[in-house]
Amino acid sequence: MKKILQQKEKVLRKIADEVRVPDIKNKKIQNILKEMSEALRSQNDGVAIAAPQIGYPLRIFIVSGKIFAKDFGKKRDETSAPDTESSTATEELNKDLVFINPKISKLSREKDWVPEGCLSVRWLYGKTFRSKKATVTAYNEEGKKFTRGASGLLAQIFQHETDHLNGILFIDHAKDVKEELPK
Repeated sequence: MKKILQQKEKVLRKIADEVRVPDIKNKKIQNILKEMSEALRSQNDGVAIAAPQIGYPLRIFIVSGKIFAKDFGKKRDETSAPDTESSTATEELNKDLVFINPKISKLSREKDWVPEGCLSVRWLYGKTFRSKKATVTAYNEEGKKFTRGASGLLAQIFQHETDHLNGILFIDHAKDVKEELPK
């Protein structure tokens, strides 16, 4: 599995390259998407990942489908066994979202300071000033163009991951940054 790179790595500070649309379905790009999903799934607290975070200077990010689960953010009862049948159905419903060559086409004027962290800036957390709503146009893993609007956490993710593709880390514009080690 690919290692998630940390803030000192140069690839995280470069503007990522666009993926040629005809190349989206080729084996190389599909393997990168798989590696990104695996790296993201390896982190319990991760909600999204950009290709530069695993060393590929490409304009791709993936959003974890777990953010769409109705119990996302609630503490799970770790003593109960998962219901495999409904887990599979839920997994399909909460599939990771792929954004290739994403462009933010609209941001709301209304903004707020929101808590933020990053898999490439362990274990720092702070507050960033983000638009409450965002609209992104991108290509999916099949090479089909789509537009998706979002509010709240998903809008914040769109902005955070697009920053990654432009060589920007959240600590570049965050306030009240502090280290919070896992317990």
